[in-house]
Amino acid sequence: MVPWLFLTPSLFAVSVMVLIPLVDALRRSFFSAVSNQFVGFQNYISVLGNSAFQLAAANTAKFIFVCIPLLLIISLVAALMLTTFQEKHGIYKTTYLMPMAIPVASIVLLWRVMFHRNGLINGVLSLLDVTSIDWIGSGAAFAVLVFAYIWKNFGYDMVLWLSGISAINPALYEAGQIDGAGSIKRLIKITLPNLLPTLFTVTVLSLLNSFKVFREAYLIAGSYPDNSIYMLQHLFNNWYSSLDVDKMCAGAVMMALIVFTLIMLLQKIMSGGDGS
Repeated sequence: MVPWLFLTPSLFAVSVMVLIPLVDALRRSFFSAVSNQFVGFQNYISVLGNSAFQLAAANTAKFIFVCIPLLLIISLVAALMLTTFQEKHGIYKTTYLMPMAIPVASIVLLWRVMFHRNGLINGVLSLLDVTSIDWIGSGAAFAVLVFAYIWKNFGYDMVLWLSGISAINPALYEAGQIDGAGSIKRLIKITLPNLLPTLFTVTVLSLLNSFKVFREAYLIAGSYPDNSIYMLQHLFNNWYSSLDVDKMCAGAVMMALIVFTLIMLLQKIMSGGDGS
C-alpha cells in the first residue's frame, strides 16, 4: 500500500498529461474530424499516401540513423578521453554541458549569424575565393541540423557515458593489468562490455532528444524549410494549423508505435534475447 501512495502523484500526472491524451488521439485517429463519423483505417491510409508525410518520415528516419550513431561515438570517445584527465574532470564536464543551458532563441540567433547567406562562414569562404553556400535554403541545411543536434546533446551523452565508466569495478582493470592486458585490450574486454546497460539508456534518450530538434529547425527555417530538413514535426505543426486533427492523430499514433517498437527491439538486443 505504501509504494502505491508514493506512486499516486506521478501516476496521476502521467495519466492526465500522457495516457489520457494518447487514448484520445487513438480514438480520434479512427474518426473524421469534420463529421465525427467512424471511418476505420481511412485516416491511416490517407496519411500513408500523403507525399508530405512520406518526405517527412524519410527525412526523420535519415536524421535519426545519421545523428544517433555519430552522437554515441563522439560522446563515448570524449568520455573515454576525459577519464584520463581526472583533475580537470569537472571543468570539462561543465564546459560541454553549456549548450544545454543556452536558451533556444540564443542558439537560433547564433546559427543565423553563422549560417546565413551573408553570415560568418560564408564571409570566411569568400576570403578564400570559395563560392558562398546557402546553408539554410539548400540541401546543406541537413548538415547544419545534424551539427546543431550533436552540438547541443554531446555534453549530456558524455556525462551519461562518464557515469557508466565510473560504475565499472576498478578491480577488473587491476586484474587486466596483472594479466598483461594493454589499454586497447582493457577497453575492448572490460570497458565496452560493461557499458552495454549505459548504451541502452544513452541510445533511448538520444532517440527521444532527436525529436526535439524541431524547435531549432522551425525557428531557423520556418514552417516550410528546405525539403532536406522537412521533419515529421513540421508536418504535424502544419496539420495542426490547418486543423487536420484526424490526420495528425493517425500520424502521431503511428509515430508512437514505431518509437515504442524501436525501444523494445533495442532492449531485446541489449538483453541478448533472454528477455531479462
